[in-house]
Amino acid sequence: MIDTGYIMLAIGIGIALGIILSLIYRSSLKTQRLAIEIEKEKLIDEAKKAAETLKKEASIEAKDIVYQAKSEAEKEIRERRSELNQLDRRLRQKEETVERKLDHVEKREHEINKREKEYNSRERAVQEKENCYNQLIKEQKITLEKISGISSEEARQELLKRVEEESRFEAAKFAKRIEDEAKEFAERRAKEITSLAIQRYASDYVADATVTAVSLPNDEMKGRIIGREGRNIRALEAATGVDLIVDDTPELVTLSAFDPVRREIARVSLERLIVDGRIHPTRIEEVVEKVRKEVETGIREEGEKAVFDLGLSGIHPEAIKLLGRLKYRTSYGQNVLQHSREVAYLAGIMAGELGVDIKLAKRAGLLHDIGKAIDHEVEGPHQEIGANIAKKYGENPKVINAIMIHHGEGEPATVEAALVAASDALSAARPGVRRESIENYLKRLEKLEQMALSYKGVEKCYAIQAGREVRIIVKPEDVTDEMSSLISRELAKKIESEMTYPGQIKVTVIRESRYVEYAK
Repeated sequence: MIDTGYIMLAIGIGIALGIILSLIYRSSLKTQRLAIEIEKEKLIDEAKKAAETLKKEASIEAKDIVYQAKSEAEKEIRERRSELNQLDRRLRQKEETVERKLDHVEKREHEINKREKEYNSRERAVQEKENCYNQLIKEQKITLEKISGISSEEARQELLKRVEEESRFEAAKFAKRIEDEAKEFAERRAKEITSLAIQRYASDYVADATVTAVSLPNDEMKGRIIGREGRNIRALEAATGVDLIVDDTPELVTLSAFDPVRREIARVSLERLIVDGRIHPTRIEEVVEKVRKEVETGIREEGEKAVFDLGLSGIHPEAIKLLGRLKYRTSYGQNVLQHSREVAYLAGIMAGELGVDIKLAKRAGLLHDIGKAIDHEVEGPHQEIGANIAKKYGENPKVINAIMIHHGEGEPATVEAALVAASDALSAARPGVRRESIENYLKRLEKLEQMALSYKGVEKCYAIQAGREVRIIVKPEDVTDEMSSLISRELAKKIESEMTYPGQIKVTVIRESRYVEYAK
């Protein structure tokens, strides 16, 4: 066991140490408090000094602000006073100006009143003189009526009647002179534009002939084409839709069909079969199908080429294919696609000279004969068929009108339509363009005029538009309107029965009366 004495000693030492430490801590706290109090007093003194300094600075700054504000206020007051003085001077000047104007107005008013009085007095004098003149005129009228035996109203009506007659006569002469001058200028200008268009468009004119005959290397080939019991020729006719005529003509067979495209397919197919030498139904069907695809592609390419060469766009693809078909269509020996391109070029040139829509003229010129691509399939004149095609594929109404009237069957709605009709006549009218000699061409025109002159009452007759129209002038005293209608109808039937001609011929009978006087 631990000795009790040591324990008590340790406890006593601990207590003593605790007391000592407590005294030391209390002494330290007093020292810290004393230091804090000293620091506090020091900070308070410094704060008071700083406050005094700030107070003095604030006082000085406030005095400066007050002084500055007072200076600015005095300056503003001076400026306001200066402005008020200027306004006052202006007001005084305006008042002086107004007073001067009022004085001037008063003087003018006085002068006007004076002149008004003078005018009134003069007006009264003029009124008195006018009354005297009216009285004298009245007395003179009465005297004149007694002398002439007619009233003044009757004389006035007679005078007005004579003036009206003379005025009408003068107006008619003036209008006739203007009309003659306009016709002369229009004719001269039309000739210039037409000749310029022909000169600018230089093209080779080749009359195409529809190929209806295929040459054979020898007559033995006819038997191979016909085949055993005619199976080859039947297969060829069934595949192409044409009639194959094998007759006694040496080394030649003839193709017959209304559709020029089918005829072309049959021609190319037959020529390839002859070169190949293998002629049997299966081979015939293969060759015909291949040629048909090639021809269809060629048709589309020809249409696209024509549209591209003319610088056009927006034409329906089906219309382009119909244009390509015109390559295999001929009109009296003339290739219709080449003719359409030529009409487009000529119409575009003349449109440029006249300052109208060149694109529209070219478009209508290219499409004007599109009806001929299917006129063997659809009933009706090619103008009407072409107009329906253009309407179906969304063409401009102006283009449709140009297609419809390009042979003179109606009135042109635009200048471009008239240009297309003129270009069509130019392209087809010249001898050599169509497959017709100059002698036959002149004979046909002469016969047309002779047939028209054979009717009683016909004074003059002209075959115009390359024989597409016969214009007849009858004597008005010998032929009535009803007889004129009868002449046109009978002559049209006579032409149909006695003549051969391309397209159609328009018969126009003109009956008019003219009265001419000369002032000497």
